[in-house]
Amino acid sequence: MISTVLAFLLTLGILVVIHEYGHYRVAVACGVKVLRFSVGFGRVLWRRQASPDSTEFVLCALPLGGYVRMLDEREGDVAPGEMSKAFNRKPLLQRAAVVVAGPVANLALAVLLFASAYWIGVDEPKALLAPPAAGSLADKAGLRAGDWLRAASTDGQSWTELRSMNDFRWQLTQTALERGALQLQVSDADGRGARNVNLDLAQVDPLEVDNNFVRKAGLAGLASEPVLSDIKSGGPADLAGLRNGDRVLRIDGQPVVDALQVVQWVRASLVNGQARPMQWVVERAGVSTSVQVTPRVMRDGGQVVGRIDARPGQPPAMATVQLGVWEGLVRGADRTWELSVLTVKMIGRMLTGEASIKNLSGPLTIADYAGQSVQQGLPYYLGFLALVSVSLGVLNLLPLPMLDGGHLMYYIFEGITGRPVSDEWLGRLQRGGIAVLLMMMSVALFNDVSRLLGLH
Repeated sequence: MISTVLAFLLTLGILVVIHEYGHYRVAVACGVKVLRFSVGFGRVLWRRQASPDSTEFVLCALPLGGYVRMLDEREGDVAPGEMSKAFNRKPLLQRAAVVVAGPVANLALAVLLFASAYWIGVDEPKALLAPPAAGSLADKAGLRAGDWLRAASTDGQSWTELRSMNDFRWQLTQTALERGALQLQVSDADGRGARNVNLDLAQVDPLEVDNNFVRKAGLAGLASEPVLSDIKSGGPADLAGLRNGDRVLRIDGQPVVDALQVVQWVRASLVNGQARPMQWVVERAGVSTSVQVTPRVMRDGGQVVGRIDARPGQPPAMATVQLGVWEGLVRGADRTWELSVLTVKMIGRMLTGEASIKNLSGPLTIADYAGQSVQQGLPYYLGFLALVSVSLGVLNLLPLPMLDGGHLMYYIFEGITGRPVSDEWLGRLQRGGIAVLLMMMSVALFNDVSRLLGLH
């Protein structure tokens, strides 16, 4: 819990500092006097100011954001000798540059963070499939347990290598949102038996494309070697003579390629609620051995199932994704652009009812993911930080009052009409923007709580 809170505060602190530094740096470059650079709101915990006429840097008690306060006639009196340093006196393009610099800083940070993760190297699950859920999209397309997803294409001409399961999930989500078809180059785990599989995602309702979409498509499971461990003394597996390290080759004549198959067949092995013997072939020290296993009967959530008191399966195979300096930087820029476009599309489709609002996340989900990524290691945390930085940059560019994008809309109006937005309309738009932001925050918080309670 403490590590999660600290990771969340670190994430927020880094992103806020970078965002506000973008505003600050460009404002100074444009000759604007910056009065205060604040990380957080409320009571000041720490203050530094080199001289009475320089910028005051402060750290405040409530670390949920920050701001850069500039000299501006609309916010207080300005001495005649400093009029040229006031933000409101600067040319339109300079004011726009100061405003857009914050989101741009977040997007630039994301590029460097993604690149850094690729330079260090990330261990990600190899794109090997567990048995797809019966009747699921993956099952109907012909994907099977142990399939290795090698490459993906949306047109059959240009193919993208799938270095890991994360690459595949990214391609799957993007294609589902476009309601297109995703073609896959597939082989077995050793690279033999290559074939093409077509996932027809045109039939998928975009409202179903949420955090659980991969599971709904029957593709959530990762392949796991059917090797036994944690055999309980006196349990069915032990009584049958099975040992830790045995590899299950066949059950009742059916070949086994994944641990989930063992679990599923054992659970479904009962006949009229009674256990029946199962004929297993296992490999031990390179020698195949036939054994008869009779599961025990147990009740699981109101359902009667079979159990053998052993754990089939090993950790999923991992692939190390590590790139060179230039390739990592290019990949980081590509990933940042793709995520930015996907975020804009997702927001647009949520507004039009074409995508589920369950995709909107708030601080609780961010804190949870921050804690998880820190525990997984530095490259994972850098990738998570990049993801949130992209979201922050894009969201701040939305044309909503109170956000940087709203101010840019004011400047576009001023550039077209030759006059600024009136104070009366500014007040109305500000109130409307606050209402929209509060609504978005409420939905995000509701989604957070629902996820924590297992309702989503």
